[in-house]
Amino acid sequence: MSTITSSPLPRQVADTYVDGLLELDPILGTYLGAPGSARRLPDFSPAGADALAALARDTLDRLTEAEARPGGDSDAERRCGRLLRERLTAELAVHEADEHLRTVSNISSPAHSIREAFTLMPTETAEDYADLAARLRAVPASVEGYRAALAEGLSRKLYGGPRQVATVIGQLGEWTGDDGGDSWFAGLTADGPQELRGELDAAAAEATAAYAALRDWLRDVYAPAVEGASDTVGRERYARWCRLWNGTDLDLDEAYAYGWSEYHRLHAEMVTEAAKILPGKSPWEVLAHLDQHGTAIEGVDEVRDWLQGLMDEAIEALDGTHFELAERVKRVESRIAPPGGAAAPYYTGPSEDFTRPGRTWLPTMGKTRFPIFDLVSTWYHEGVPGHHLQIAQWAHVAENLSRYQATVGMVSANAEGWALYAERLMDELGFLTDPERRLGYLDAQMMRANRVIIDIGMHLELEIPADSPFHPGERWTPELGREFFGQHSGRPADFVDSELIRYLGMPGQAIGYKLGERAWLAGREAARAAHGDAFDAKAWHMAALSLGSLGLDDLEAEISAL
Repeated sequence: MSTITSSPLPRQVADTYVDGLLELDPILGTYLGAPGSARRLPDFSPAGADALAALARDTLDRLTEAEARPGGDSDAERRCGRLLRERLTAELAVHEADEHLRTVSNISSPAHSIREAFTLMPTETAEDYADLAARLRAVPASVEGYRAALAEGLSRKLYGGPRQVATVIGQLGEWTGDDGGDSWFAGLTADGPQELRGELDAAAAEATAAYAALRDWLRDVYAPAVEGASDTVGRERYARWCRLWNGTDLDLDEAYAYGWSEYHRLHAEMVTEAAKILPGKSPWEVLAHLDQHGTAIEGVDEVRDWLQGLMDEAIEALDGTHFELAERVKRVESRIAPPGGAAAPYYTGPSEDFTRPGRTWLPTMGKTRFPIFDLVSTWYHEGVPGHHLQIAQWAHVAENLSRYQATVGMVSANAEGWALYAERLMDELGFLTDPERRLGYLDAQMMRANRVIIDIGMHLELEIPADSPFHPGERWTPELGREFFGQHSGRPADFVDSELIRYLGMPGQAIGYKLGERAWLAGREAARAAHGDAFDAKAWHMAALSLGSLGLDDLEAEISAL
């Protein structure tokens, strides 16, 4: 760990916090490309969670002192200090409510974090594979810590949702080879050097056995114990999670109403666009038609290459016109996601030194044919100008910020809001004039509006408005959420099911896309109004992307003033 100087300012405190966090969370070290992380895994037990909380509390004490020192109130220090305080306070609120004792999710859990860490490790040299084997040997203890946390939750009647539990049991079964195939860990080591063959096979077997034991415990002990428990969290828990994911204390009823207003606006646009393809058919009938008969890419390798080309084309078109991109920011890779995860595509950022580039990941869900109507705007979201341009730009300007602002201080709603804004920007710039692609874009926007409606509605059991075309006057349940999503999405059934489980297991996260986009749009319009004809969109984009992470409490105000 770094040593705090005699007079640290907030950015120094923030970066010392990152040093301490890397000691406790080697997976974070893998994401950042930090040395000394590759052979270790975190302690996911209650004691491990307590250690993270102790680090946060100590950092907050140091931050209070730093903010009072001369220079602690400069713009750069103020932004970093506000972010650090808000993030750590939100994380401690979640910890003190013992949420870590019931973390079961089809995307975000220790079991998923452990597995994803391996997808980011290099596998080019014998030394890389030796690191891989050592980390595989660390899997049993890390998984056991997670099981111990869930067991402590059971003893205190703090339950994960039954739907989430059933889904995770199925995922663990797929990863461990329940279908008769090799385990995912065995596949991970298959191409390792012959001189390490015995060590890699033994280490992969240990990791597989640990995941199989977790699957069996969840199936035989945990699932029966939580049967009948609620899959939703209620208003108090939901508000706490919303602060963590969004960086603000939301007016949840106003946000719910906003989701419905966006639903009605987008539905009208979708009807207009659908008529250009199949007159007289509903948007979702047209989307079902496109799924079977629209333009598509055949083959897994082919779709990976096509998505790479889409991002390369976007970079070429946008650089110098709407953005000013450094050479290392221009590098982004299209990848196929490992099997057994959730259905939604995702992005992983570059290492701090850019030796590992940013990457987009497409889950194939066993398919080999890929309609493009729902891929184009999604890759503008995940890749360019979405997640990749923002997160890679943070890494590029990290020396002007703090390590914390450029990495672990990321607020989900800021990043997801930017990525959704990026989709809209590409529509505004004329990249989505083809009716298939534009209807796919509107369907993606509608999905994000529906997330606000369903996520808040289910967890708070709100009433469906009287002007809704769907079950007006009834109160939301997960069953109604599944039905509504299925009726108002061009996505296949397995995607819809995966999304519903995601919302139940990550309350408050999915609403940040639309609410974050609203903040980005409001900030841009305020800046445009302030500058009038002198408003420079390219300069504004680059200045906004160079601020580092901000919660929604601060985002709109900061980007409005640029």
